[in-house]
Amino acid sequence: MGHKVVVFDTSVIRALWETRVKKHKAWQKQEAERLEKSALEKIKEEWNFVAECRRKGIPQAAYCKNGFIDTSVRLLDKIERSSLARQSAISKERDKRSSEFVFELTGQHWKELPDSLKEQTHLKEWHISNTLIQIIPKYIELFQAMRILDLPKNQISCLPAEIGHLKNLKELNVRFNHLKSIPPELGDCENLEKLDCSGNLELTELPFELSNLKQVSFVDISGNKFSSVPICVLRMSNLQWLDISNNNLSDLPQDIDRLRELQTFLLYKNKLTYLPFALLNLKKLTLLVVSGDHLVELPTALSDSSTPLKFVSLIDNPIENTQCQDETMESEQDRQHFDKEFMKAYIEDLKERESVPSYATKVSFSLQL
Repeated sequence: MGHKVVVFDTSVIRALWETRVKKHKAWQKQEAERLEKSALEKIKEEWNFVAECRRKGIPQAAYCKNGFIDTSVRLLDKIERSSLARQSAISKERDKRSSEFVFELTGQHWKELPDSLKEQTHLKEWHISNTLIQIIPKYIELFQAMRILDLPKNQISCLPAEIGHLKNLKELNVRFNHLKSIPPELGDCENLEKLDCSGNLELTELPFELSNLKQVSFVDISGNKFSSVPICVLRMSNLQWLDISNNNLSDLPQDIDRLRELQTFLLYKNKLTYLPFALLNLKKLTLLVVSGDHLVELPTALSDSSTPLKFVSLIDNPIENTQCQDETMESEQDRQHFDKEFMKAYIEDLKERESVPSYATKVSFSLQL
């Protein structure tokens, strides 16, 4: 009995599948045409267009006329360009309005403030720097909207008592001038948040009346002749940053822990021989710099893992009390300015390294033995 052999004609199978493929492609084409004409597809397109316009902040009136939405790409580009131009105009107008409230003056050819300034009592900010101006006039009390007095690097020798009438003042910067005292009336500026009197060289105290400044979070009195931390500073309950470096401090008050909000404490280049145990009670203190002082013993408790301190610098503190000789510079103010710029860059570098793991503590106990 012979075997049956089944023979398939592959050309027939191929023709069958080619026919099916052609029919499927034809169906896909018809479906695409149907969707193109479909109201649902049109709605979807309009919805996506409206969403894009809303995302770009384009008002509805710009693309919807009598209930019909124009979804052309050219219209969207046109609307976007128009919107950007309008925003640019608004921004320029805002800057113009802002500049109307800001007074700026710089240059050593200025020896006194212009007479016209007295009439501009609407001003909110003064930025006066690098001039030969020595006196701030009493008519400053007329500027009731004043928020920022930025007066660095001038020749100012005193501040008028009338400054106490500026109830809205938030920032006072009189660094690198020639001040020998601060008027007690400044204590009436109850909204003051930032006080910078650094680099005046001759300041020895701050008036007790400044104790009223409960909103102050930043105080810089470095580069002067303070022999102790002013009592008024210890009463500034919101203080977070205190720079009293480059002074004549020989010790810190035992009640320094009254500054419960203090986070940054700069004490470098003083005459400190020890640090009080009360520093450990400052639970928010994260940065302490006591470089270039005269510490004769190590406050090892500061390196305890339970303290919030992330960085402690005690560089250039000899065990024995030896007199350090500073490098000679063009002037005392130049040296103070150099120190401040260096420390500013130093602290910025520390902030950039702020991403260390929470279990790591950066502590530097470098001593010159």
